[in-house]
Amino acid sequence: MTTRRDYYEILGVEHNASDDEIKKSYRKLAMQYHPDRNPGNAEAEERFKEAAEAYEVLNDPEKREIYNRYGHEGLNGTGYRGFSGFEDIFSSFGDIFGDVFGFGPGRSRSRTSARAGADLRYDLRISFMDAALGTKTEITLEKYTHCPSCSGSGCAPGTSPQVCSRCQGRGQVTQSSGFFSISSTCPQCRGQGMMITTPCPECAGIGKVKTTKTVQLKIPAGVETGSRLRLRGEGEEGDFGGPNGDLYVFIETEPHEFFERNGDDLYCQIPITFVQATLGSNVEVPTLEGSEKLKIPRGTQTGRTFRLKGKGIAHVRGYGRGDQIIETMVTVPTRLTKKQEELLREFEKLDMETGRPDRS
Repeated sequence: MTTRRDYYEILGVEHNASDDEIKKSYRKLAMQYHPDRNPGNAEAEERFKEAAEAYEVLNDPEKREIYNRYGHEGLNGTGYRGFSGFEDIFSSFGDIFGDVFGFGPGRSRSRTSARAGADLRYDLRISFMDAALGTKTEITLEKYTHCPSCSGSGCAPGTSPQVCSRCQGRGQVTQSSGFFSISSTCPQCRGQGMMITTPCPECAGIGKVKTTKTVQLKIPAGVETGSRLRLRGEGEEGDFGGPNGDLYVFIETEPHEFFERNGDDLYCQIPITFVQATLGSNVEVPTLEGSEKLKIPRGTQTGRTFRLKGKGIAHVRGYGRGDQIIETMVTVPTRLTKKQEELLREFEKLDMETGRPDRS
């Protein structure tokens, strides 16, 4: 997953920068990368969106505190996931322009607008056999859920958000100067229209707490390192009726001491004796689901391969299975009895007398 840039780095300010320094830096970047000044420039558009997102977080004391302590993950726990485009900026965050430039589109933002929960990632390491044959398992993860004490409202039990006394719930205040009326973000509620006067002591007014949950997971046969499983709705909870995020499980498989995988085919090596290679034999070969008999023909050499059809890995996105490829290795004995040595010398003598053409 793509690593998100640090908000302080985006705005080019220190972590202890004042509100005025943050606002000044954002004003400079917003004017530099504004789409009206950079028509058709995709890079400027992305910089403009980045700066707007960073400013919204660092200009909000509550969000800034969460970000300083927990980073982007902490903000995800509050349901904040940044912006997806300019329409999102203007609809969810348009009053920032009034705050910086002294004018704006006049939209206010409601605390009760539905927001989807954040997606989560979980890295899971499984055995080679579990990946090849499939399995069921449980995973335990931490995620933000609605605070049980305040039911996600952020207010202490028995209290509720109050309409901002300064903007009367509009999220903006208007100042008149001659023939002009200028709307800007309400400095008291910061555009929310509502204020939590008595924060919940359990979640500090965030509305969510970190909890531990165990999830049942079915791993299909045929997954491999890099495979990704999606569990809908198992991410963090949405806000104000918004849908839950999803959980993405990334698979890493352990190596096997005997089998090696290449795509959906399975490779292995088996040792055979000099006598088996010379005279031929039937040997037992391990497979994923037991053992199979393999006929070794006379004169088999090291490196010869045999194929067992349909004994490989299941096709994870379809029907059928790959094959098992078996490579033979002729072993040479290192310790011989006196009788065995005598017989081999006799064999060598007879072999020389026959004058086999392959000896040359």
